[in-house]
Amino acid sequence: MFRRVLGKTLGLLGYTVQYGCIVHCAFEYLGEFVVCSGPSMEPTIVNHDVVFSERMSRHLCKIQKGDIIIAKSPFDPNMNVCKRVIGLEGDKVCTSGPSDLFKSHTYVPKGHIWLEGDNLRNSTDSRSYGPIPYALIRGRVCLKVT
Repeated sequence: MFRRVLGKTLGLLGYTVQYGCIVHCAFEYLGEFVVCSGPSMEPTIVNHDVVFSERMSRHLCKIQKGDIIIAKSPFDPNMNVCKRVIGLEGDKVCTSGPSDLFKSHTYVPKGHIWLEGDNLRNSTDSRSYGPIPYALIRGRVCLKVT
């Protein structure tokens, strides 16, 4: 009897590990659900909206201007940011704020992208920390759940 219980327990444990690996791979390589917080993407994405971020675009270099992406924060690697892609490598972008009298421009270096929030007056983005490396991109938002 003990052998039968032990066999069933180990069988259940094996299935749990297998399904855990499948779920991990799905979230690591296909996409993930992200809860967005903060006002920087208002009115497009408001505080506590849930979005689905797919990761295949990042691996296939299919990120385009206008896409909303999830990226690692250049200031805090434990935090993600949700911003819109304004410029790709080689693009000329405006680095000034919306209320600046004089406009300044720069070029996005190779291997980087320029990110800005939709709420320009209340967003910490590439205008503050500069272009971010492509490697910091976690995924492209493709679905707003709430």
